[in-house]
Amino acid sequence: MKYHNEISKRKTFAIIAHPDAGKTTLTEKFLLFGGAIQTAGAVKSNKIKKHTTSDFMEIERQRGISVATSVMTFEYRDTLVNLLDTPGHKDFAEDTYRTLTAVDSVVLVIDCVKGVEEQTEKLMEVCRMRDTPVIIFVNKMDRDGKNPFDLLDELEEKLNIKVRPLSWPINGGSDFKGVYNLYNKSFVSFLPNKKATDEDIVPLEDLGSSYVDEHFNTQDAEQLRNDVELIEGVYDPFEKQPYLEGRQAPVFFGSAVNNFGVKDLLDTFVEIAPMPRDREASTRPVAVGEDKFSGFIFKIHANLDPRHRDRIAFLRVCSGRFERNKFYHHVRLDKDLRFSNPYTFLAREKNVVDDAYPGDVVGLFDTGNFKIGDTLTEGEHFYFTGIPSFSPELFKELVNKDPMKTKQLEKGIRQLTDEGVAQLFTQHGGNRKIIGCVGDLQFEVIQYRLLQEYGAACQFNTLPFYKACWITGDKQKVADFIRFKQANIVEDKDGHLVYLAQSEWYLNTERTNNPDIEFHFTSEIHK
Repeated sequence: MKYHNEISKRKTFAIIAHPDAGKTTLTEKFLLFGGAIQTAGAVKSNKIKKHTTSDFMEIERQRGISVATSVMTFEYRDTLVNLLDTPGHKDFAEDTYRTLTAVDSVVLVIDCVKGVEEQTEKLMEVCRMRDTPVIIFVNKMDRDGKNPFDLLDELEEKLNIKVRPLSWPINGGSDFKGVYNLYNKSFVSFLPNKKATDEDIVPLEDLGSSYVDEHFNTQDAEQLRNDVELIEGVYDPFEKQPYLEGRQAPVFFGSAVNNFGVKDLLDTFVEIAPMPRDREASTRPVAVGEDKFSGFIFKIHANLDPRHRDRIAFLRVCSGRFERNKFYHHVRLDKDLRFSNPYTFLAREKNVVDDAYPGDVVGLFDTGNFKIGDTLTEGEHFYFTGIPSFSPELFKELVNKDPMKTKQLEKGIRQLTDEGVAQLFTQHGGNRKIIGCVGDLQFEVIQYRLLQEYGAACQFNTLPFYKACWITGDKQKVADFIRFKQANIVEDKDGHLVYLAQSEWYLNTERTNNPDIEFHFTSEIHK
């Protein structure tokens, strides 16, 4: 392997969770430990005036939620960590699902008060489909939450994965004393409002030692010994292989907002998390150690810097070495492109890079050449598979409120729908614009961003459609179908025909009546 040294240094992972479990705060602490930022911000706090680094869009700061995945790169203990903070809200799940195709492992954040929530289960299913290695971080231990053993049972049962605690809390809530690290046999005591430093870490090879009795009251010391004995007896010992195969998840306990337990997690993560892996492509598997470059676009973000109207396509490097100013082959367009300013990121801040290796996420300045799922190679014709596309379930007509700003609205809606957050349909033979989304909150975000970033005011009128189906088949039959169903036929951005069904009954009827026409629920077929 020509680039083995570079590849072995890289770890690329996403932080996922149900909304409000604390993943953006955890991201912030990772950046703090990695030396990427000097003071950590908070998502929702009256005392902390600095906002989090990863929630850089104005709407994210106002709402206290993440609405887009942000990419951050930092170094920690000779490892280059590429971290992707994802939205937790179910209305933005598409962005999160796509991000999971671009990472090699995942940190799943669980709120110890609420336990496993609905969105957590859905995200975990996506990880299960790909056997992505998962580390679980149980957050908010300084609040009164569920019993740790009950939480472990809930994790195993609901997430369908074997767990193994690698750190263990001593009490919880207002009585939270600290965390015992089972992986490297050490103890860190917890003091509220005080950051844990290296001096606070006490090696504890033997729990029978007198230090435990001196440091804790008799009850806590006894409880810790019993708990550890129970863990060693009940749970399988931690082994790297089952973790890498996605069959076993190590569990850490802590409190991200208090910086507590985060270092244990990060230290263990850089030690055990997988290096970049081989990937499946349409014609053959692509090995990570190949000499020739290949990569795919998993996310597009318009107006990363609102002053410059820039559009950035996020590229995950899968093999070989990506070089600045070198020509690469765009498989879908069948043309060669070169990039003079590829970036690495700390959320909105960008730094130009000269080269990148497998595992890295690079931002490419995009003038409209890219769509999600596009593949770049050094000439070979294949594309990476498994990047999901979803059929929208909510449809609204886009109405322009300011005819003077028609041009801005057209440009804005095209750029925002290119990000893959929503889909744009135009009436067949007409000019009506219909937006299709998976979640209702996306409409609000689009409306807000159109006004803030493009100065275009619009409103959305709800339409009574149930599903979007891409139609293919016998040309004459399709033409007849279009003639009869004129009001329900739209075109997507690429000019493909889409039938909008009013209900499940209508859809089933049309499928029965038109056996020569195929109805597809995603646009994957047009790759």
